[in-house]
Amino acid sequence: MSEDDRTRAMRSPGDGRPLPQRPADGLRSGGAPAHRMPGGGPGAPTHQLPNAAPQGPPESGPKPGGSRVYGRERSGSSPIKPLRSRREPSESGPPSPRGPGRRISGRTVLKIVAGVLVVLLVTVVGLFFWVNSRLAGIDGVLADYEGRPADTPGTNWLLVGSDSRKGLTAAQRKKLATGQAAGQRTDSMMLLHIPEGSDKPTLVSLPRDSAVTIPGKGRDKLNSAYALGGPKLLVRTVESVTGVYVDHYMEIGFAGFVDIVDAVGGVEINVRQAVDDPKAGLKLKKGTQVLSGSQALGYVRTRKGGALPDFERTKRQRQFLSAVVKKAASPGVLINPFTAIPLASSATAAVEVDSGTGAFDMLSLGLAMGDSPVTTVVPFGGNEAVPSGGTAVKWDRMKALALFDALKNDKPVPKDVIDAG
Repeated sequence: MSEDDRTRAMRSPGDGRPLPQRPADGLRSGGAPAHRMPGGGPGAPTHQLPNAAPQGPPESGPKPGGSRVYGRERSGSSPIKPLRSRREPSESGPPSPRGPGRRISGRTVLKIVAGVLVVLLVTVVGLFFWVNSRLAGIDGVLADYEGRPADTPGTNWLLVGSDSRKGLTAAQRKKLATGQAAGQRTDSMMLLHIPEGSDKPTLVSLPRDSAVTIPGKGRDKLNSAYALGGPKLLVRTVESVTGVYVDHYMEIGFAGFVDIVDAVGGVEINVRQAVDDPKAGLKLKKGTQVLSGSQALGYVRTRKGGALPDFERTKRQRQFLSAVVKKAASPGVLINPFTAIPLASSATAAVEVDSGTGAFDMLSLGLAMGDSPVTTVVPFGGNEAVPSGGTAVKWDRMKALALFDALKNDKPVPKDVIDAG
C-alpha cells in the first residue's frame, strides 16, 4: 500500500467510505483558498497550495488570544474594526467641509453682512453724487431783494408745474393733447411747508387764476407773473402776497411729468368720478386704478367735473403729487436698481431747481411728501376783474391770512381754514 493509500485509510470512517470534501472555493480555517481540479464536482479531490496546513475537521470556538475578523478568528493579531461606508457620517469630529451638513460660522455671516453693507453704502453715495451733478440749477431764482420777508422756521418749497412743451415731438404733443401753445406758463403752483417739529407737512395749492399784485406789474392773475418775469418774478410774487419765505424752488414740464410717472410704473389713483375730456386726451372710469404717464398728465390738467372746475383741479393735482412722490420714495422703488436708476435719471432730467438745491434737499422733499401731508387750497370767494382782461379769483382775506400766518410761525393750520380749502 502506498503512502497516499495509507493516509486516506487513516482518515476514512470504518466502513471505508471517503470523507466528504469541503468546497474548493471556500476559505479553510487558518489556511489559503483551495483549488479545484478542472471538471471536478462535489467529492472531487482538491489540491492545496504549497505549505498549506493539512485538511481536518473545522475547528470550533475561539483560539486563546485570537481576535475576530468579520466573524472569523484571527490569532495573534490586534482587534480590527469593521470598515465604514464612505457616506456614513463619523461618530466624532466636525462634518466634512464639502458635505451637505456644512455649517457657516458666525464670523463668516458677519463678513458677508459687512460686505453687503459696504456695497450698498458705496452705491448710495455714488448715486447721491451722480444725482447731484445732474440737477439743473437756475441761478438767481431766490435772490434777495428789498422788502423780502425774513427767513421763517421750517422749510418752504414752491413747487411749479409749467405747461412747457419742451422735449415733446409733434406726435407726442398730439398724443398728450397738449396743443401747440407757444411760450411757457405755470399750470399749477403749490407751497409745501415742512415743519421743524413733529407736525405733519402742509401742502397748499395756489390757484393759478388768483388775483394778486405782481411787483412792478400791477394787479393780475398769479400765473401771469411767470409769463412776465420767469421763476424769479414768480417767487417774489408768492413771497409778497403770502409773507412766507421760500427756501427752495422746483419746476417740472409736461414731458418730465410723463417720464417720471412711467419710470415708477404708473401711479394708483382713486378717480372719484368718471372723466371724459377730449381736450385733455383723457377718458377714465370711476374707481381706483393705475394711471400711466399720459393719463396722469390729463388727470391733473382737465377742468371737467365739479361745480368749481378750478377748485377740483387743484384737489386732483395735490392728490396726484402726493401719490407719485410717495411711490417714488417707497422701498420697493428705491432699493430696486431697475426702477431707482431710471427714476433718478428721469427726475433729474425733468426738473429744474434753484442753484442752491441739491440731492439731499430733494430727498428731504420726497420724505415729506411721503409723510401724508395736510393738503388744502387758499380759501377764496368771488371774482375780480383784472386789467389784462377777464376775471380772476379773489382770496378770502381773513382765512388766507390765518393760513399763511400758521405757516410763517411753524404752527398747524387751523381746521376751519383747511375745511374751507
